[in-house]
Amino acid sequence: MASLSKPRILLGRITTTYGVQGWVKVHSGTDPVENIFNYKPWQVCLAGQWDTVEIKYGKRHGKVLIAQLDGCQDRDKASHYCGADIAIKQSQLPPLESGDYYWEQLTGLVVETTTGIKLGQVDHLMSTGANDVLVVQGQNDSNSIDLKQRLIPWIPERVIIRIDTMAGIILVDWDPGF
Repeated sequence: MASLSKPRILLGRITTTYGVQGWVKVHSGTDPVENIFNYKPWQVCLAGQWDTVEIKYGKRHGKVLIAQLDGCQDRDKASHYCGADIAIKQSQLPPLESGDYYWEQLTGLVVETTTGIKLGQVDHLMSTGANDVLVVQGQNDSNSIDLKQRLIPWIPERVIIRIDTMAGIILVDWDPGF
């Protein structure tokens, strides 16, 4: 696995308070969403400053995730965390097998066709159920033929031909007209 370039990896966000005993609702970007509770401790960003917090409890409650942070016993204290991004240190991620990537590693890479046409940079990825999709945003520079946004399916060997995180390039078999 190539090293990630960011010291923290965003996993989700604390959205709002839940109840009166210091619980908060959590939006998770992990798959499955409950996996966010497997990463401890969390780093949370409050007023531009990162702070480490321990999760006392975390669980699914109906359609939402809720958590109680250590030392957070009432609604007033919990409201302090509303809107905070949740991240972990890069070192907390488990190692991947060869050929697997964290989405964070792919964000920002230049996408180039097998015919040498640069389509733009990976803005983000999304899961559609059938397969993941690279959202490639055209740039106003030499890394793109235009400003168009393209959705490229993550189909290894058929569409995604090669990934070189060190060179910052994803080679795709894709028609620039799409």
